[in-house]
Amino acid sequence: MESRHIKTLQEFVRAQSELDAPSANRRVLEALEAFGRERLSTNFFMRDFLYSEISAVHGIPNIPSHPELAIEAGQGLCQDLLEPLHRTFGRVVVRSAYRNPVVNAFGGDFGFNCGSNERNRAKHIWDWRAKDGSIGATACIVIPWFIDTKQYQDTRDWRPLAWYIHDHLRRQYSEMVFFAKNAAFNLTWRKDNPLGKISSKARLYQETLTEHGADNHSGDHSSHYPGFPEFKG
Repeated sequence: MESRHIKTLQEFVRAQSELDAPSANRRVLEALEAFGRERLSTNFFMRDFLYSEISAVHGIPNIPSHPELAIEAGQGLCQDLLEPLHRTFGRVVVRSAYRNPVVNAFGGDFGFNCGSNERNRAKHIWDWRAKDGSIGATACIVIPWFIDTKQYQDTRDWRPLAWYIHDHLRRQYSEMVFFAKNAAFNLTWRKDNPLGKISSKARLYQETLTEHGADNHSGDHSSHYPGFPEFKG
Protein backbone atom coordinates (compact mmCIF):
# COMPACT_ATOMS: atom_id res chain seq x y z
CA MET A 1 0.00 0.00 0.00
CA GLU A 2 1.40 3.40 -0.99
CA SER A 3 2.62 5.64 1.84
CA ARG A 4 0.42 8.52 0.65
CA HIS A 5 -2.70 6.36 1.12
CA ILE A 6 -1.56 5.29 4.58
CA LYS A 7 -1.02 8.92 5.59
CA THR A 8 -4.44 9.93 4.23
CA LEU A 9 -6.24 7.23 6.24
CA GLN A 10 -4.36 8.15 9.41
CA GLU A 11 -5.26 11.82 8.97
CA PHE A 12 -8.91 10.93 8.33
CA VAL A 13 -9.19 8.74 11.44
CA ARG A 14 -7.65 11.49 13.59
CA ALA A 15 -10.01 14.10 12.13
CA GLN A 16 -13.10 11.96 12.79
CA SER A 17 -12.50 12.11 16.52
CA GLU A 18 -13.12 15.85 16.31
CA LEU A 19 -16.26 15.72 14.17
CA ASP A 20 -19.92 15.18 15.03
CA ALA A 21 -20.62 13.42 11.72
CA PRO A 22 -18.45 11.58 9.20
CA SER A 23 -17.11 13.44 6.20
CA ALA A 24 -15.58 12.12 3.01
CA ASN A 25 -13.66 13.42 0.04
CA ARG A 26 -12.05 11.98 -3.06
CA ARG A 27 -8.60 11.66 -1.49
CA VAL A 28 -9.95 9.68 1.48
CA LEU A 29 -12.09 7.45 -0.73
CA GLU A 30 -9.15 6.69 -3.02
CA ALA A 31 -7.02 5.77 -0.01
CA LEU A 32 -9.76 3.58 1.45
CA GLU A 33 -10.27 1.83 -1.89
CA ALA A 34 -6.53 1.13 -2.07
CA PHE A 35 -6.61 -0.22 1.47
CA GLY A 36 -9.54 -2.50 0.67
CA ARG A 37 -7.70 -3.90 -2.34
CA GLU A 38 -4.77 -5.07 -0.24
CA ARG A 39 -4.47 -8.80 -0.87
CA LEU A 40 -3.87 -10.59 2.39
CA SER A 41 -3.68 -14.08 0.90
CA THR A 42 -4.71 -15.99 -2.21
CA ASN A 43 -8.45 -15.75 -1.57
CA PHE A 44 -8.84 -12.92 0.93
CA PHE A 45 -8.59 -9.14 0.61
CA MET A 46 -8.72 -6.48 3.30
CA ARG A 47 -12.17 -5.35 2.18
CA ASP A 48 -13.54 -8.77 3.24
CA PHE A 49 -12.87 -7.87 6.86
CA LEU A 50 -13.99 -4.23 7.16
CA TYR A 51 -17.79 -4.45 7.18
CA SER A 52 -19.46 -3.62 10.49
CA GLU A 53 -23.18 -3.22 11.21
CA ILE A 54 -22.30 -0.74 13.95
CA SER A 55 -20.24 1.29 11.50
CA ALA A 56 -22.95 1.17 8.83
CA VAL A 57 -25.87 2.11 11.08
CA HIS A 58 -24.20 4.63 13.35
CA GLY A 59 -21.84 6.23 10.86
CA ILE A 60 -18.60 5.39 12.65
CA PRO A 61 -15.80 4.81 10.11
CA ASN A 62 -14.31 1.34 10.57
CA ILE A 63 -10.82 2.34 9.47
CA PRO A 64 -7.55 1.51 11.26
CA SER A 65 -5.29 4.20 12.63
CA HIS A 66 -2.28 2.05 11.74
CA PRO A 67 -3.05 0.46 8.34
CA GLU A 68 0.33 -1.23 7.93
CA LEU A 69 -0.02 -3.06 11.25
CA ALA A 70 -3.56 -4.13 10.35
CA ILE A 71 -2.31 -5.50 7.03
CA GLU A 72 0.51 -7.46 8.68
CA ALA A 73 -1.86 -8.98 11.24
CA GLY A 74 -4.45 -9.74 8.59
CA GLN A 75 -1.87 -11.51 6.45
CA GLY A 76 -0.98 -13.78 9.35
CA LEU A 77 -4.63 -14.62 10.02
CA CYS A 78 -5.42 -15.30 6.37
CA GLN A 79 -2.27 -17.14 5.30
CA ASP A 80 -1.85 -19.32 8.38
CA LEU A 81 -5.51 -20.06 9.24
CA LEU A 82 -8.19 -18.99 6.79
CA GLU A 83 -6.51 -20.25 3.61
CA PRO A 84 -6.06 -23.82 4.91
CA LEU A 85 -9.71 -23.84 6.01
CA HIS A 86 -10.79 -22.50 2.62
CA ARG A 87 -8.82 -25.18 0.79
CA THR A 88 -10.26 -27.90 3.01
CA PHE A 89 -13.92 -26.91 3.43
CA GLY A 90 -14.61 -24.49 0.60
CA ARG A 91 -16.18 -21.15 1.39
CA VAL A 92 -15.35 -19.49 4.70
CA VAL A 93 -17.94 -16.86 5.69
CA VAL A 94 -16.62 -13.85 7.59
CA ARG A 95 -19.20 -12.55 10.08
CA SER A 96 -17.11 -9.96 11.89
CA ALA A 97 -13.43 -9.14 11.84
CA TYR A 98 -11.54 -5.85 12.09
CA ARG A 99 -13.00 -3.21 14.43
CA ASN A 100 -11.76 0.31 14.87
CA PRO A 101 -11.39 1.01 18.62
CA VAL A 102 -14.28 3.51 18.47
CA VAL A 103 -16.53 0.93 16.78
CA ASN A 104 -15.55 -1.74 19.29
CA ALA A 105 -16.07 0.53 22.29
CA PHE A 106 -19.50 1.56 20.99
CA GLY A 107 -20.45 -2.10 20.65
CA GLY A 108 -19.32 -2.83 24.18
CA ASP A 109 -21.01 0.20 25.72
CA PHE A 110 -24.37 -0.54 24.10
CA GLY A 111 -24.51 -4.30 24.56
CA PHE A 112 -23.61 -5.54 21.08
CA ASN A 113 -21.42 -8.40 22.33
CA CYS A 114 -18.11 -6.63 21.85
CA GLY A 115 -15.49 -7.09 24.55
CA SER A 116 -13.58 -4.14 25.91
CA ASN A 117 -10.89 -2.47 23.84
CA GLU A 118 -8.23 -3.79 26.21
CA ARG A 119 -9.46 -7.37 25.73
CA ASN A 120 -9.55 -6.91 21.96
CA ARG A 121 -5.96 -5.74 21.53
CA ALA A 122 -4.42 -7.90 18.78
CA LYS A 123 -7.80 -9.57 18.37
CA HIS A 124 -10.65 -7.66 16.71
CA ILE A 125 -8.56 -4.48 16.92
CA TRP A 126 -5.88 -5.64 14.49
CA ASP A 127 -3.86 -2.44 14.64
CA TRP A 128 -3.39 -2.42 18.41
CA ARG A 129 -0.62 -4.63 19.75
CA ALA A 130 -1.22 -6.87 22.75
CA LYS A 131 0.23 -5.75 26.05
CA ASP A 132 3.28 -7.93 25.46
CA GLY A 133 3.87 -6.23 22.10
CA SER A 134 2.67 -9.12 19.96
CA ILE A 135 0.49 -8.55 16.90
CA GLY A 136 -2.64 -10.54 16.19
CA ALA A 137 -6.02 -10.62 14.47
CA THR A 138 -9.44 -12.19 15.02
CA ALA A 139 -12.23 -13.00 12.59
CA CYS A 140 -15.61 -14.45 13.50
CA ILE A 141 -16.29 -17.05 10.83
CA VAL A 142 -18.77 -19.75 9.79
CA ILE A 143 -17.91 -22.94 7.90
CA PRO A 144 -20.97 -23.76 5.72
CA TRP A 145 -19.71 -27.31 5.06
CA PHE A 146 -19.82 -28.07 8.77
CA ILE A 147 -23.23 -26.61 9.61
CA ASP A 148 -24.77 -28.60 6.73
CA THR A 149 -23.58 -31.94 8.15
CA LYS A 150 -26.18 -34.26 9.68
CA GLN A 151 -24.11 -34.48 12.84
CA TYR A 152 -24.34 -30.75 13.45
CA GLN A 153 -27.98 -30.51 12.34
CA ASP A 154 -28.92 -33.23 14.85
CA THR A 155 -26.80 -32.16 17.82
CA ARG A 156 -25.68 -28.54 17.41
CA ASP A 157 -22.37 -29.76 18.78
CA TRP A 158 -19.52 -27.48 17.70
CA ARG A 159 -16.77 -29.61 19.24
CA PRO A 160 -15.98 -31.85 16.22
CA LEU A 161 -15.00 -28.79 14.19
CA ALA A 162 -12.99 -27.41 17.09
CA TRP A 163 -11.01 -30.62 17.50
CA TYR A 164 -10.39 -30.89 13.75
CA ILE A 165 -8.94 -27.39 13.57
CA HIS A 166 -6.96 -27.98 16.75
CA ASP A 167 -5.37 -31.17 15.40
CA HIS A 168 -4.43 -29.66 12.04
CA LEU A 169 -3.60 -26.04 12.95
CA ARG A 170 -2.39 -26.49 16.50
CA ARG A 171 0.73 -24.40 16.01
CA GLN A 172 -1.02 -21.66 14.05
CA TYR A 173 -4.13 -20.68 16.00
CA SER A 174 -4.15 -18.84 19.30
CA GLU A 175 -7.77 -19.07 20.35
CA MET A 176 -11.20 -20.27 19.23
CA VAL A 177 -14.40 -19.10 20.90
CA PHE A 178 -17.62 -20.72 19.65
CA PHE A 179 -21.13 -19.24 19.63
CA ALA A 180 -24.60 -20.76 19.38
CA LYS A 181 -25.76 -19.63 15.93
CA ASN A 182 -24.37 -21.61 12.98
CA ALA A 183 -21.35 -22.74 15.01
CA ALA A 184 -19.82 -19.32 14.36
CA PHE A 185 -16.54 -18.84 16.14
CA ASN A 186 -13.89 -16.25 16.77
CA LEU A 187 -10.64 -17.53 15.31
CA THR A 188 -7.56 -15.69 16.54
CA TRP A 189 -4.08 -15.66 15.06
CA ARG A 190 -1.22 -14.33 17.14
CA LYS A 191 2.35 -13.98 15.99
CA ASP A 192 3.94 -14.71 19.36
CA ASN A 193 2.85 -16.68 22.43
CA PRO A 194 -0.37 -18.26 21.07
CA LEU A 195 -2.76 -19.44 23.78
CA GLY A 196 -3.94 -22.67 22.16
CA LYS A 197 -7.30 -22.26 23.89
CA ILE A 198 -10.77 -23.40 22.78
CA SER A 199 -13.92 -22.30 24.61
CA SER A 200 -17.60 -21.65 23.97
CA LYS A 201 -20.23 -19.07 24.86
CA ALA A 202 -23.04 -21.25 23.52
CA ARG A 203 -25.37 -22.58 26.20
CA LEU A 204 -25.04 -26.07 24.74
CA TYR A 205 -21.63 -27.55 25.56
CA GLN A 206 -20.50 -24.32 27.22
CA GLU A 207 -17.01 -25.10 28.42
CA THR A 208 -13.31 -24.60 28.01
CA LEU A 209 -12.52 -27.52 25.73
CA THR A 210 -8.74 -27.30 25.97
CA GLU A 211 -5.82 -24.95 26.52
CA HIS A 212 -2.07 -25.16 26.90
CA GLY A 213 -1.22 -27.37 29.85
CA ALA A 214 -4.49 -29.34 29.76
CA ASP A 215 -4.24 -33.14 29.65
CA ASN A 216 -6.22 -33.26 26.39
CA HIS A 217 -4.24 -30.59 24.55
CA SER A 218 -1.77 -32.96 22.90
CA GLY A 219 -2.40 -36.17 20.99
CA ASP A 220 -4.85 -37.17 18.29
CA HIS A 221 -8.56 -36.34 18.52
CA SER A 222 -9.74 -37.75 15.19
CA SER A 223 -12.32 -39.98 16.89
CA HIS A 224 -14.30 -36.79 17.53
CA TYR A 225 -14.69 -35.86 13.85
CA PRO A 226 -15.41 -38.94 11.68
CA GLY A 227 -16.27 -38.17 8.07
CA PHE A 228 -14.39 -34.89 7.91
CA PRO A 229 -12.50 -34.13 4.68
CA GLU A 230 -8.79 -34.60 4.23
CA PHE A 231 -6.93 -31.57 5.49
CA LYS A 232 -5.43 -29.49 2.69
CA GLY A 233 -2.93 -27.34 4.52
